[in-house]
Amino acid sequence: MTTHARIGPIPAPVRAALPGLSPAWRRRLAGLFWSFVSLSLFAGLWEGLWALDLVNPLLLPPPHLFLADIPGTLRYFDRSNRIGSVASGGGVAALLITMGWTTMRVFVGLALGFVCGVLVGALVHYVRILRNLLLPTVLLLAPISPVAWLPVAIFVFGIGDKPAIFLVFITLFFTIVLSTGAQIESVPKNYIHVARIMGATGRQTFWRVVLPAILPSLFMTLRLNLFGAWMVVLIAETVGVGTGLGQITSMARSTFNAKLVFFTMAIIGVLGFLSDFALRQVQRKMLWWVGPGGAR
Repeated sequence: MTTHARIGPIPAPVRAALPGLSPAWRRRLAGLFWSFVSLSLFAGLWEGLWALDLVNPLLLPPPHLFLADIPGTLRYFDRSNRIGSVASGGGVAALLITMGWTTMRVFVGLALGFVCGVLVGALVHYVRILRNLLLPTVLLLAPISPVAWLPVAIFVFGIGDKPAIFLVFITLFFTIVLSTGAQIESVPKNYIHVARIMGATGRQTFWRVVLPAILPSLFMTLRLNLFGAWMVVLIAETVGVGTGLGQITSMARSTFNAKLVFFTMAIIGVLGFLSDFALRQVQRKMLWWVGPGGAR
């Protein structure tokens, strides 16, 4: 099962210019090529609408406008992670620090949600009393939007990093709990029977048979929720953190600084793309028993 469409055919210029490369490297270069073409078409369409005077540059500034004054834009970023601090022309270092804090909140929340979700999901599946006690509550809380948890997060954790991490955690936790139980149910019974015939205990069967069988699907669920986690953390940073890319976007909106809004949106898009790429690499390393076409 795949989580995104396959890359298109390798362009003839790539094949002709790099005849000595392996098929894997050719596929990577083809992916870069098509990514460049896709982004170029998007930017070209945006610039074309501006050139034809079909969009207001004050409201929708094209890329060449909001990227024209990067030093002026970077002065809105601050090196500290301190609530209420005033930016003083932080430059590239301040931008990287701000990106780092937001990325940290996303990945810490995802890691906690994934691990706790798999643990609770397995316990709910195997322990009847926990299933009876916890499953109705999980089914009740799962449909609630993570944004609705923001006031609760602020009441419990106060202002700072914890509310944002908690919201990312909630975004993934209930989905992983339910997905874990469903995936355990779908493990072929032959796997379980063979493990028992070979003398494996219940614990060994779970760790060496069941968990490896369900991890590919759980990683797919994790990646599908990654972009939702980025949306949630930006909302949390706007209200419950006071720092990060979400706070920059909120400040730009309040001051009607469209160039800063779109610059920050571009940074968020790049971070989301790199986050998905990093998760795919982790997936390939951890799920070494899955074939090349099974862990995309």
